[in-house]
Amino acid sequence: MNEDIMAGNWKELKGKIREQWGKLTDDELDQVQGKWEQLAGAVQKQYGISRDEAEVQISRFRETNRL
Repeated sequence: MNEDIMAGNWKELKGKIREQWGKLTDDELDQVQGKWEQLAGAVQKQYGISRDEAEVQISRFRETNRL
């Protein structure tokens, strides 16, 4: 799913993202606004993991949710 489509479906995706990464705050998700790169940064920061690991997790999330 490209970022334009992701941004359009953000409210729906936001709920799924919160299920996966519950430590992310509403403010962080509002700042991300549908950008995968920014989501990786937020996941990295909140979970204290490497950028590579955050990107792997997001990739798996996208595959699982067909995004």
